[in-house]
Amino acid sequence: MTLFKKVCLVLSIILFSIITIVIIRTLTINTRDLAVSECSPSDLDFIEVGLESKALQRFRDALRIQTVSRQPHDYNRNELAQLVQFIISAYPELHASPLIEYETVANLSLLYTVRGSNKQLRPYLLMAHLDVVPAEPGNWDTDPFSAEIKDGFIYGRGSIDFKHGVMGILEALNFYVSLGKQPERGFYVAFGHDEEVSGLDGAKAISDALWERGVHKLEFLLDEGLTVTNQIIQGLKEQTALIGVSEKGYLHLELKVVGEPGHSSMPPPESTIGILATAVSRLERNPLPSMLGYGPERDMFEHLAPHMQLPFKMVMANLWLFKPVVSWLMSKKPVTNAIIRTVTAVTMFQAGIKLNVNAPEATAYVNHRIHPAQSVAEVIEYDRRIINDDRVKIRVVSSMEPHSISPSGEEDFGYQTVKNSIRQIWNRTLVAPGTMIGNTDTHHYLRMSSNVYRFSPTVMYPGDTQRFHGDNERISVKNYEQAVNFYYHVMVNANKGKINLSHSHGEL
Repeated sequence: MTLFKKVCLVLSIILFSIITIVIIRTLTINTRDLAVSECSPSDLDFIEVGLESKALQRFRDALRIQTVSRQPHDYNRNELAQLVQFIISAYPELHASPLIEYETVANLSLLYTVRGSNKQLRPYLLMAHLDVVPAEPGNWDTDPFSAEIKDGFIYGRGSIDFKHGVMGILEALNFYVSLGKQPERGFYVAFGHDEEVSGLDGAKAISDALWERGVHKLEFLLDEGLTVTNQIIQGLKEQTALIGVSEKGYLHLELKVVGEPGHSSMPPPESTIGILATAVSRLERNPLPSMLGYGPERDMFEHLAPHMQLPFKMVMANLWLFKPVVSWLMSKKPVTNAIIRTVTAVTMFQAGIKLNVNAPEATAYVNHRIHPAQSVAEVIEYDRRIINDDRVKIRVVSSMEPHSISPSGEEDFGYQTVKNSIRQIWNRTLVAPGTMIGNTDTHHYLRMSSNVYRFSPTVMYPGDTQRFHGDNERISVKNYEQAVNFYYHVMVNANKGKINLSHSHGEL
């Protein structure tokens, strides 16, 4: 046999082996989700939220209160105080219950302590926030603070982010209390008042208060986060819920170039604007490397791959082979690109003082959202290397490291509690771990638990993501009802010392 034939034979064997592995992986990859019992409107403990219900009216009343945050320490204090008083007065039975202690923290945040009968069971924490981002009324189809109902949807700033979480938890807790049974596992409910501007006054104060009282270990935390999605993930027809098991870090940088002022009739060879523009262009033309496979996205694809259509199933089931292709494809869309890498956004550029004067200095601001597999220091070093110009001075304005990845295995109580609660409400929905791209108040509580989960019981369709912090924010009446029942199921499922798959009817 000639050398050429031997090489061809070896290559054929290798190719055949690769094809065989790909086919076997595609055919055998599977999920091991156990069946859970579905929540039904016929259940005795189903919490109904109809158009004429008091629960819906309370939610709409909360949306009408303009609890806007603008900058750190700059928020509508009077409206936040009004919302706190509204909550207390709207749920008299809850706030009079001997099982619950409530208090205001930092004047405008709320903390509830629900006492459990079994002190051996570590408590958990449910979180949400009272504030909202500003809204431009001229761009909305309705008044953003009218809570108007159109075609089955409640329009209002905060309807998605995140007053449906606040009021959903309260409705669930109110129903919980009405049953008159003390839970075995105690828990806390925390509503910060300035999450939209980093939670420095609200969530941090609540965290510090709990810490000073000796609350150093929580079973798990559940805050706002990823959602239930439809037709958003390519190759996947099924409705999918993603639970954030990590959160991207951030890095805000100032880039500055300082030169000599002078008349524009005698310009220098390179202007401060030109030098800085070149630096910014280099950053945009050289994105940080894909980290696909090094963060929660790998587990996400492994959970979802069995349900994908061909050829997506084959590709996702064999990332060991197709990872470069997947990375390239995901890089083409901003929403998927943000999942696999640290992203770079040039958000501000300032230069020049007069039309005929050389700009004495130029400043740009860059915002990075850091993948869980990277660090702040790595990103700064990468930027220095790519810019490669000592005339460009780099200053860190603020930063936060990415959060650790919380466990999402079959035996992890917190994750499975959230997952099973999702599946009891949205029974045919796939559930997988993911990365929270934005930031939440959870970073103030990380010292208390390594089991931190981020999920918003919001159903999203193509086009809905732009409503988040955008115009015409809305949630359907049905979805709000689902949110209320989701939080109730979390309370029931978290009550025991082991993972609960059954739908318990009032068994707290």
